[in-house]
Amino acid sequence: MTTTTEVTALTARVRARLAEHHPGVPVGELHTLPGGHSGLTYRIAAGPVPYVVKAVPPGQRPVGRNDVLRQARVLRALAGSPVPVPGVVAVDEGEPAWFAMEFVDGEAIEPVLDEHRLDPGLCRTRMLALAPVLRALHRTDSRGDDPRSPAGELEQWSRTMRAVPTELRPGGEDLLAALTATIPTGIEPTLTHGDFRLGNVLCQGERPAAVVDWEIWGYGDPRIDLGWFLLFADHRNFPRLGRAVPGLPGEDELLAAYLDGRPEPPDLDWFRALARTKMAAIMGHNLRRHREGKHHDPDQERLPPTIAAMIRTARDLLARRS
Repeated sequence: MTTTTEVTALTARVRARLAEHHPGVPVGELHTLPGGHSGLTYRIAAGPVPYVVKAVPPGQRPVGRNDVLRQARVLRALAGSPVPVPGVVAVDEGEPAWFAMEFVDGEAIEPVLDEHRLDPGLCRTRMLALAPVLRALHRTDSRGDDPRSPAGELEQWSRTMRAVPTELRPGGEDLLAALTATIPTGIEPTLTHGDFRLGNVLCQGERPAAVVDWEIWGYGDPRIDLGWFLLFADHRNFPRLGRAVPGLPGEDELLAAYLDGRPEPPDLDWFRALARTKMAAIMGHNLRRHREGKHHDPDQERLPPTIAAMIRTARDLLARRS
């Protein structure tokens, strides 16, 4: 819990830096933005110009999802590239660290999972327009942390999956064994987002205006991003959760839009199976926390059919590779 004193101190620091960009213009208060899953996220305005501020929670280490400076670094690296991102206007490495970026107005809606009233044709156009953005990201000339290999990615999500009680992940152990036995050879690593999908992109009309939520970006196998992106093309991947959107591109059409005439990368089905493993692990973790009383949310009881389907279809994908 962040105290009023801590917010007041952070506000003073942010105001001082934004005043340098807007001399003589009053800078307002920090207002918490809901929905953030990492660090602290606020909105603040310098006169009529709004900004978003991300800060490390007081008393916490700037690591993992709380490493806001790492997020600022990738946003700056992508500035001016074909990948639209908010512009970073100020970075403060003092404790607690924070950075301020442009506020981008737009909608971040996942068509097959979120409640919405968007025109199905608009959903289709947005999803197809996002495929070349992912392609551009994977072509960005950037070097970051040590590359994450397919084996390293599987190791991380295996730990997450195994932290979920076995009764909540039927067939999960067999799936992990099958993935481990068929780890593909890595390809040239690229910049990766880690959670690339429409729900993490602010759209203005048909246009992707800003890719956001860079908490788990990395430098690794681009097929990790691609397998995850394709997963959200079909509501049938999410029993009891997904909603049908007429005309939405299927996985094959979305893949073709990403490839743009290039050959399909090898072993993509393994990465599509890995994406389903990741989703099953995340949902299993959330369901476990709910049932243990750590985060009460009865809506989590809708997850078991999707968890089971993710594990089953992942095994089917691996079976067709043999």
